Amino acid sequence: MNWIILITAGLMEVVFTFCLGKTKTAEGTELYWWWSGFFVALILSMVLMAKASQTIPIGTVYPVWTGIGAAGAVIIGICFFNEAATFWRIFFLFTLIASIIGLKIIH
Repeated sequence: MNWIILITAGLMEVVFTFCLGKTKTAEGTELYWWWSGFFVALILSMVLMAKASQTIPIGTVYPVWTGIGAAGAVIIGICFFNEAATFWRIFFLFTLIASIIGLKIIH
């Protein structure tokens, strides 16, 4: 159950990254209502990560949480913010995901 909580915490990190990216329009004007989504997702992410760390070692919790957030940020950037999907970005994205899976396997 705590692994599901940890994965959800990582996904909330992806949500707050998405909201942060949406706070500016192409014209450079601020969209303040995205900030509320950012703060809700940020708080949920932190609370869920703290909950998961009660039974999973913090040396596993933190890298998995940040890894999900980093991988999600790359995917969000490619899918929603027109960032480049180069061979090396995809290659290192997959190595990051493999590392997260490896931490789960050895725990």
